[in-house]
Amino acid sequence: MADTSLGTAEQLRDPDYTPPMAKAIPLGIQHVLAMFVSNVTPAIIVAGAAGFGFGSNSPDFPELIYMIQMAMVFAGVATLFQTIGVGPMGARLPIVQGTSFAFLPIMIPLVAGKGVDAMAGLMGGVLIGGIFQGFLGLIINKIRFALPPLVTGLIVTMIGLALVQVGIQYAAGGVPAIGTEEYGSLQNWFVALVVIAVTLGLKFFTRGMLSISAVLIGLLAGYGVALMMGMVSFANVGRAASFALPDPLHFGLEFQFAAIVGFCFMAIVSAIETVGDVSGITKGGAGREATSEELSGATYADGFGSAVAGLFGGLPNTSFSQNVGLIAMTGVMSRHVVTCGAIFLIIAGLVPKVGAIISTVPIEVLGGGVIVMFGMVVAAGISMLSDVDWNRRNMVIFAIALSVGLGLQLEPGAVQHLPDTLRVLMTSGLLPAAVIAIVLNLVLPKEIAAESTEEVAGGMSGHGAGKLPH
Repeated sequence: MADTSLGTAEQLRDPDYTPPMAKAIPLGIQHVLAMFVSNVTPAIIVAGAAGFGFGSNSPDFPELIYMIQMAMVFAGVATLFQTIGVGPMGARLPIVQGTSFAFLPIMIPLVAGKGVDAMAGLMGGVLIGGIFQGFLGLIINKIRFALPPLVTGLIVTMIGLALVQVGIQYAAGGVPAIGTEEYGSLQNWFVALVVIAVTLGLKFFTRGMLSISAVLIGLLAGYGVALMMGMVSFANVGRAASFALPDPLHFGLEFQFAAIVGFCFMAIVSAIETVGDVSGITKGGAGREATSEELSGATYADGFGSAVAGLFGGLPNTSFSQNVGLIAMTGVMSRHVVTCGAIFLIIAGLVPKVGAIISTVPIEVLGGGVIVMFGMVVAAGISMLSDVDWNRRNMVIFAIALSVGLGLQLEPGAVQHLPDTLRVLMTSGLLPAAVIAIVLNLVLPKEIAAESTEEVAGGMSGHGAGKLPH
């Protein structure tokens, strides 16, 4: 139920209404708490994949802190693009932007084990992909037909499947520990399981903000256990500065074909996700459909927010679905509440000590959290697939796309003779699966679906509903 002391029912449904600041600021910080862990986690994962050292003596440690900073700063900046707007850019709705998990299957292979030197190529991809997504705002309503639930559900499921290995590796002790006696120890798994248990308990046995912030509180519980077990070091916090501004072209810029293709393709997925979130906000918060201007404006902000982040060493942004649920819970549609949260994020990102404190979280604790988060990505994909009419045509499309995509991801050596750029794209698994699904869905005639549906219905009436179609 909405708090009526915040305003009348009509005011609460108005994006332009500003509640009393004494309540608007806490509501804005509540939005930050709901998305905070998901926002900084991709930066930590990319840094870990690139091989940045997490130890206090590592020369790459300041780069890790910087990436965490930029995750906060440019999530806040991109959110302001949405809530305040600049010309046609921005939906002017309470949309919270944050670092996107969807791009991880593309980013990880591009930087794996290559250190800081790989980041320039990554930032080139973020910049071009963001600009590409921004211009998708011109045609976003016209391309949605090519991405029905069969395709989007498959893509989201593949994103989750590509990432679940990362969660297990982190819970067991992290990639650098693979092959050591410490990797997979009972201590590591105990800490990770504490995070999972607390998260699940809060998610399903509490309501309101406790339920929405379940992952954050679960991580804090695991952090407390790790602290008591001597797994936490604060040596790095003292090394971090108290204030630092974003550094233009911090990692440099390089334009690599594999990065550009991968980021541009995922920009389409991110744009469709944003359209869904905008529709969810207007339906849940204002009881109406989103306008064409809101959808295109949100896509502009999504893309150009990512492009600006890439210029300063940040990762691509997207709208955060968990905050859509928070709006439905609070009943407050005010975009100015989210603006307060965005300003809080930017301020936190300008203080490197905040990033240094985040970096003290043991990798095992983070592993427990991302196991839940990545598992939820898979579950979200499966939920989207539940809307699919599972006739023979759609089953064949899904089967071929999943088999090729997941197979190449599990066995990258199968394409070892391809050029390096193409090999990186193919072994991501996500890109080939998505391309196959999109092309087959556009090419295979719909008549096949109608015929197979009739055959299935006839077979079920003759042989029982428990039979699968042959």
